[in-house]
Amino acid sequence: MDSLEKAKIRLEHWVEHSDHHIEDYTAFAEQLEQEGKSESAAYIREMIELNKKSTECLKNALKALD
Repeated sequence: MDSLEKAKIRLEHWVEHSDHHIEDYTAFAEQLEQEGKSESAAYIREMIELNKKSTECLKNALKALD
């Protein structure tokens, strides 16, 4: 396996891992909101948006390898 194949596998894994974290963060933000902790939930939601942007960068890096 050459280095480009390894890079694709690594990037695919990171995208999947990041998507999973986004799901967890979203559920956590919802839980915080249900507990009346809207301010904390808002910070988590802000972080989710940042995470989505970083995931998009990973996806773009993966596409650029083709």
